[in-house]
Amino acid sequence: MIELTVNGATHRVDVDPATPLLYVLRNELGLNGAKFGCGMGQCGACTVLVDNRPVFSCLYPVSSTAGRSVRTVEGLGTPARPGPLQQAFIDTQAVQCGYCIAGMIVRAQALLEKVAHPTENQIRAHMSPNLCRCGTHMRILEAIRKVASSGVLHAATNEENRS
Repeated sequence: MIELTVNGATHRVDVDPATPLLYVLRNELGLNGAKFGCGMGQCGACTVLVDNRPVFSCLYPVSSTAGRSVRTVEGLGTPARPGPLQQAFIDTQAVQCGYCIAGMIVRAQALLEKVAHPTENQIRAHMSPNLCRCGTHMRILEAIRKVASSGVLHAATNEENRS
């Protein structure tokens, strides 16, 4: 049995410790936001946060989550109450097919929690591991800039850290 904490909830799963986190999230926990893209950590569709750092969950063994906090796109908001980045992606129409978007949002979340007002170069460098085959990169960048300029995400994160 492996115990892991995902989006603030503790789960016990009976899987091989070498099982990629992506498969546990999707098949055992029913969290389907992270997608299987390439299976080689080269596209970013499977990006989740482990201790607030973006990781490719298709390569990350579930055993490595012991004592760590995992966050998925489902932990950033709900359909009824999207998180700031999720809402910005909606507002800027950054989604075309939607396959990469969960990974994009999660990676952007990590950046904006760390850097309140990133430069354009910081945003582009941070987002570069994640690919969008539909070509909505400009709208994705626009959504990230929108949230960064509002400061709402960083302010909420700072408030959580004070609690």
